[in-house]
Parts: sequence; structure tokens; C-alpha cells
Amino acid sequence: MSTLTARVEAPPATAARPAHRVTGRRVLASEWSKLWSLRSTWITLGLGLLFLVAFGLIAANHYKSGVGSPRQDRDFATATAVSLSLFGTNFAQLALGVLGVLVTAGEYSTGMIRSTLTAVPRRLPVLWSKAAVFGLVALVVATLGAFVAFGFGSVIVSGTPAAMGFSHPGVVRSLLGAGLYLGLVGVIGTALGTLLRSVAGGISVLVASLMLVPGLISLLPSSWQDDISPYLPSNAGESMFALTHDSTTLSPGAGLLVFLGWTVLALAGAAYRLVRSDV
Repeated sequence: MSTLTARVEAPPATAARPAHRVTGRRVLASEWSKLWSLRSTWITLGLGLLFLVAFGLIAANHYKSGVGSPRQDRDFATATAVSLSLFGTNFAQLALGVLGVLVTAGEYSTGMIRSTLTAVPRRLPVLWSKAAVFGLVALVVATLGAFVAFGFGSVIVSGTPAAMGFSHPGVVRSLLGAGLYLGLVGVIGTALGTLLRSVAGGISVLVASLMLVPGLISLLPSSWQDDISPYLPSNAGESMFALTHDSTTLSPGAGLLVFLGWTVLALAGAAYRLVRSDV
């Protein structure tokens, strides 16, 4: 009698999935993909660019139509091609700042932030990557808009006292300063979105700090205004791209340092809450 020996074959080993390390480059790439996958990104960036260029051209046309007229607005009496072209900065900052809030707070409202922080458990690289990616995008869009607005605006006001060209001293510095200011506004928006974890709350604080607080400061005694007003975020930012300065405003370098300080403060608050609080 022969004995049959059953051979038990081991199941084929499945290939192990390669382990992917979480690196700064990969986090940046992830945030870049998420940013451009949102329809709101394209719409809001387009609005920011439109506001910057359109309002600049409207201001230049308004100035040109009133040159030599006794009814010309006082605000336009000492205008330059730079100030007219950058007239839409206040409107563009709202679009870019709001989009910055949406980039971060939007993930909290949808619950997507849980997946993000599960993939990147150290958390802080997420904040740095979101701020860097959107800040760079806002910087490029705003700088492009500033140069386009000035290019067309300078043609409109040619032959008037406000006429200037790119070769005029301080023009390129002002245009680059406007782009940098709007880029940093976008970074502050991302920080506020992370800090407050609410789209409505982030937008409210952004609008209040950039537009409402300066109006409230004007109600203080004049001696207090001179000491406080130049260091407010919006006023310090405006000095970054203003062509001329006086004793009541900061120099471009000082304005940049002050506005960077506000940006770092917002990021520090966002980083603290991101690390210390649960999702």
C-alpha cells in the first residue's frame, strides 16, 4: 500500500505596499492639488485680478475726465499713475483674503481636515504648506494685476500731471510692494481660517482688521491716532506700495516689517491652536 503525502503549498506572498514618507515636498504637492481642484479658487482669483485691474482703469478714466475741471475730486487732485492704477487694491485684498480663509476653514466645515491631519499627523507642515502655496499664488496674481493695471492706466493718463512710466523712480518698487502686500493678506487669511476654524468668523476678523479698525481709530484723539494708525495692518501695508510718504506714514521698509509682524502673529496663533486643540 502506498501512502499519499499531501503537499500543502503556502499561499503566494503578496507584495507589501511601499511605505511613503511624509515629506515637506509631498505635503506641498498635496496642498497645491487641493487648491486648484476647487472651483472657488478659480472664481475668487479671477475676481481679485478683475478688481485690481478694473478699478484701476476706472480710477484712471475718472481722473482723465476731470483734469482741468474745477469740480475735480480733491482725492484725485494729487493722484499719480501709480495711485490710480492701484486704486483697486482695497477690493482685491478682500477677494484674496477671503479665499485664504476658505483654503483652511473650508476643510473644517466639510470635515476634510480629519483626513488631512491623519495623513500628516505632525500637523504644522499642513499649515506651512497651505500658507506657502496660497501666499505664492496670491503674490503672482496680485503682482501680475498691478503691472497690467499700471500698464494700461499709464496710457490713459498720459499727457496729464499724473503721467508716469515704468522708468520713473519708485514705480516698480510700488507695484512689487502691492503684489507682496496682497500675497501676505492671503497668508493672513489662511492663518485666520486655521485659528478660528470658521469661514464666517475668519472673514469677519479679516474685514474688521483691514477695513473697520482704521475707521474706529480715527475716532480717537489726534495724538493717539498718530501713534497707533501707522502700525495698523492696512496702513502699514499701504506704506509698502505708496509712492510718496510723509511724517504720518511709515517708510516702505518699515511698513513691510510691521506687516510681516502681523502676518507672523496670525500664523503663530494658528499654529498654537492647531497643535494644542483637537480637530
